[in-house]
Amino acid sequence: MTDPDHIRLVEALLFASHQPLDERTLADNLPPDTDVAAILVDLQQDYASRGVNLVCRGGKWAFRTADDLAGRLAVEQVQARRLSRAAIEVLAIIAYNQPITRAEIEEVRGVALSKGTLDLLFEAGWIRPRGRRRSPGKPLLWGTSDGFLDQFGLESLDDLPSLKELKAAGLLDARPAADAYGNRAVDGLIPVDTDEDEAEPELDLLDSEDDDEVLGLAE
Repeated sequence: MTDPDHIRLVEALLFASHQPLDERTLADNLPPDTDVAAILVDLQQDYASRGVNLVCRGGKWAFRTADDLAGRLAVEQVQARRLSRAAIEVLAIIAYNQPITRAEIEEVRGVALSKGTLDLLFEAGWIRPRGRRRSPGKPLLWGTSDGFLDQFGLESLDDLPSLKELKAAGLLDARPAADAYGNRAVDGLIPVDTDEDEAEPELDLLDSEDDDEVLGLAE
């Protein structure tokens, strides 16, 4: 039987932490051989019907507002940061092709990246460096972060819909060229940065539900 005092300690640690915690971090604050997994399952069941739920995102645990109450909160915080269509495309390409280099992202999109696109996604906490490719120049590899999973309500990358499912739902062009995410813009043999040549509509990042619809992650 799980020690009630251990359950209370784990509960307090999760509430006090400003970021999700993994099982190893929780275990460091408990006696040796404590079954942390069992404690988390007990807490998850206890909070299943409450206003906040215990959720696992990318192998880390945190308390989050219950899904059915999110739209009824009286106070909503709007982030001033805006995400362009190009940034959304880059984020989707990274999510489905990671780890991937900047040059490979440009090849998929068919256009060069503006200087701040990767910086914006990195500052938002949605992508992170994943090492370097063993090729000439050792280019940096990019992948999604745990913050990406948390933002879009995913437990793991396995929860992302497949490209086949997106095409079947009409969210992607069913033709083979659809994987290139749109038309190519080139000047001779050099991709052109269309972000700087023409204005693109910007999308507010209001909440994870809106972003899910943009990326095709909504159910």
